Amino acid sequence: MSEQVEMERNLAMELVRATEAAALNAARWMGKGNKNASDQAAVDALRSVLNSVDMDGIVVIGEGEKDEAPMLYVGEQIGNGNQPQVDIAVDPIDGTRLLAQGMPNSIAVVTISERGTMYAAPPGIFYMQKIAVGPEAAEAIDINRSTEWNIKSVAAALRLHAEDITVTVLDRPRHEQLIKEIRAAGARIKLITDGDVLGALDAAMPDTGVNILMGIGGAPEGVLAACGLKCIGGNMQAKPWPRNDEDRRKAAESGADLTKVFGIDDLVSGDDIFFAATGITDGELMHGVRYFPNGATTSSIAMRSRSGTIRYVNARHTFDKLMRISTIPYQGEHNH
Repeated sequence: MSEQVEMERNLAMELVRATEAAALNAARWMGKGNKNASDQAAVDALRSVLNSVDMDGIVVIGEGEKDEAPMLYVGEQIGNGNQPQVDIAVDPIDGTRLLAQGMPNSIAVVTISERGTMYAAPPGIFYMQKIAVGPEAAEAIDINRSTEWNIKSVAAALRLHAEDITVTVLDRPRHEQLIKEIRAAGARIKLITDGDVLGALDAAMPDTGVNILMGIGGAPEGVLAACGLKCIGGNMQAKPWPRNDEDRRKAAESGADLTKVFGIDDLVSGDDIFFAATGITDGELMHGVRYFPNGATTSSIAMRSRSGTIRYVNARHTFDKLMRISTIPYQGEHNH
């Protein structure tokens, strides 16, 4: 059977099983202050389920290099080896610190696209300056223009005043000047401590109250966000942001162009992208994991770029039945 035919399966729903498993495992660590333990719990569950999926996947965005991450490392093969051949980007916990501190908006994320279509940042490009918007303002952004220009352009596209626009920004010292510029343009600001994948999705989804994501965040998270935005019909632009001279040196040695503006198709060029995310703690788009005797509920989103379908998946899991049919290494109370 050809790769094209195989990709007609809606893999997003299979990916939801993986993000649900990661969320169920990781949520046990909410507020316990142990980022490493929660991340390992999510990785274990995510990898277990992904390896049962009919696909021949290569991790392009993962937990790190092989020597740093024993599982879900960049270059690892995932899936049962059958067609289709795909690139995989994973963030077992986007917002590890949020989860460790019991704060909102930590999620588990997986996305896939056709093989060779995801951008893998070379050495030296760890961070990017980003701007992200939803479908109605997709043509209204230009990362090389001023903050004020972009806010007013997006406002015009949305038929709003600049004062009605809300911009999500990571709360970091590096954004002090950006925050001043946003305020000078008259827009409102939503500061987030972590999780700019969800921040980008919030800017693109209706009824979140957010219109733009601006600022500097991780390059891997930029690719994950771009996958989700392509499913929604939104847009993103990004530019490499070296933190220091060492980043500049590594980028120069790898031949990376630090002046390049990455459009959304540069970050992920595939036209059939599957995106899934499950809430670990409560957030604007999804509820967090909520436990009841011998089970829990999860809230997820599943999207596909080719069809433009966005599904909200609310699931109820019964742990004794889950363990009989699954290889998920669920960490129950007996492990604590």
